[in-house]
Amino acid sequence: MAPVHAAPVYQPGGAVEAMYFAAGPHPVTTRAGADCCSSTGEAYDIWYPADLGASRTRHPIITWGDGTLAHPREYDYLLRHLASWGFVVIAPDLTNTGTGAQMLDAVHYLTQQNGDSASEFYGKLDTDAIGAMGHSQGGLGALAASAKSNGSIKTAVTLEMPSQTVCASLPPLIPGYNVCDIPTGLISGSVLLVSGTEDPVSTTGTGMRGVYDSLPASIPKARAALVNASHNDIQGQPGCVNYGCNDGVEGYLGYLTAWLLGELRGDSTARGVFVSGTGEFLHNTNWADQAGNITER
Repeated sequence: MAPVHAAPVYQPGGAVEAMYFAAGPHPVTTRAGADCCSSTGEAYDIWYPADLGASRTRHPIITWGDGTLAHPREYDYLLRHLASWGFVVIAPDLTNTGTGAQMLDAVHYLTQQNGDSASEFYGKLDTDAIGAMGHSQGGLGALAASAKSNGSIKTAVTLEMPSQTVCASLPPLIPGYNVCDIPTGLISGSVLLVSGTEDPVSTTGTGMRGVYDSLPASIPKARAALVNASHNDIQGQPGCVNYGCNDGVEGYLGYLTAWLLGELRGDSTARGVFVSGTGEFLHNTNWADQAGNITER
């Protein structure tokens, strides 16, 4: 599809955002549909550093959840960026990810690969550093996967997650399962909630702020809305290639990367931008409605 319109070039609003907005040091390769299968039969797409395991590096794992009716390839620009920073990203090719079950299957698959001497991933993954991330319904899946992971998922990131008001107004997204419910078992790990100021799906009624407030105070958490982003900007490139997109994906890159590096790699510079009161993320004018309870480690 031809671009719907040209988007302005995004300018990071802080020095640390700019650092992680740039591509990371790793060349990236992908495997599409070659790895199989989830418990319901879906193949996986995987983005990972082409120099996998260089200098004995063990790479954190990110399990990805698509939005409703979407496929992993629609998020290629974002997931490729994360792989350039050393993450191995795995995504079941599934259009209904709200239960989080197949996202957990993907974690188990890579964990098995890490222990299989015949696998390209053998001994190269950090199975103690796992995150879950998803768009729209996939954001609900990320929270559900984290709640069901028995603590193996250390952080969950939701992107344009539908508000409870919008979610409840839709036909059942997964028969027999209410994806609208925020998991009550989410008692460990950390959570980043991201939406766009122009996304009615995630900001209507009990939107991002309501979900943020519903999470236990004991969980490290942060939230913000990217200015002018709509529901599908996360699927963009440097510009928009679909409808429901205003500017494209670039505005998300820096802080999503920083969050994951801070939570899964212990990067103190990255984590520092989210520290309550002083963090760059909380004062960046490219973002709105920021809040967080993150403390220095």
